[in-house]
Amino acid sequence: MRLTSYTDYTLRTLMYLGVNRDRLVTIQDIANLHQISKNHLMKVVYQLGLSGIVETVRGRNGGLRLKREPEDINIGAVVRETESDFFMAECFDRVHDSCPLTPNCQLKSALNEATTAFLSVLDKVTLASLLPPAQTRAGAAVPLLFHPPAAKGK
Repeated sequence: MRLTSYTDYTLRTLMYLGVNRDRLVTIQDIANLHQISKNHLMKVVYQLGLSGIVETVRGRNGGLRLKREPEDINIGAVVRETESDFFMAECFDRVHDSCPLTPNCQLKSALNEATTAFLSVLDKVTLASLLPPAQTRAGAAVPLLFHPPAAKGK
């Protein structure tokens, strides 16, 4: 199973927002930290806003923040929402399935079971469980992954 870049960026955005609950975060902050396209992140944030997970604040001092508590954000649900399909093989797509083995093949059943197990594990994970403990976030021991990028030239 491999997640799309879109889902990866969505999860990174949520983790960054989860650690930085005390301030508004900009899309540029996240793009700089992860060295990813701001344009891609704009699409991610737009969808997160539509889904009610993220709140966007417009204006000069605007940015984004979590609209829901990290404990209430289920990673399995986020992955289902951001992935376009879970076609593990051609036979999962009835419209484009041209495999001659499909009528008698047991592989599809096994792959379907594996996909179900994958999502079942993610259903047990919340955003809160992916974040460093609150006491760590409050101190200097926050993992580098979650620090805002340093200004260039400093």
